[in-house]
Amino acid sequence: MAQDFSVPTYGVVGPNGSIHMPDRNFRSSWPSLGAWTILDDGEAAGQHVVYTQPGVIEHYLEHGAFPDGAVLVKELLETETGNYTTGTAAYAAETTGWFVMVKDNHDRFEGNDLWGTGWGWAYFGADDRDLTTTENYRSECKSCHIPARKTDWIYVEAYPVLNAE
Repeated sequence: MAQDFSVPTYGVVGPNGSIHMPDRNFRSSWPSLGAWTILDDGEAAGQHVVYTQPGVIEHYLEHGAFPDGAVLVKELLETETGNYTTGTAAYAAETTGWFVMVKDNHDRFEGNDLWGTGWGWAYFGADDRDLTTTENYRSECKSCHIPARKTDWIYVEAYPVLNAE
């Protein structure tokens, strides 16, 4: 099916609905939506930093929704903890993988198990960013997003930039 995403997907989506990692420089050229600290028994056990391509934040603020073709990349990082003059701090360290989601308002890839509920879904491990290990978003991705189903499957409350006034 022809791809007519309203926001360029930067080669993240193949013609058959395959999902790929964006160019390696997305960290420096895409804005960050925000970051999550993952806790284990009250200690920082990881950090997730979420990026999107230019123009998506502005569209979201104007329309209250992600535009067709919006790409969200959640980078998963280990954390290190250190003592600093400001106190004990946890900071991002080595990347362990990435989740990539692509907004699809038109159900372009019906029958492709990476696509559904308005998004394309894929995970890439740090050991091979060229191959997703995701086979079926329903069993591997969707369950973590069920609490966010009323906000288009995205935890928008965690991204202050999407709540700007």
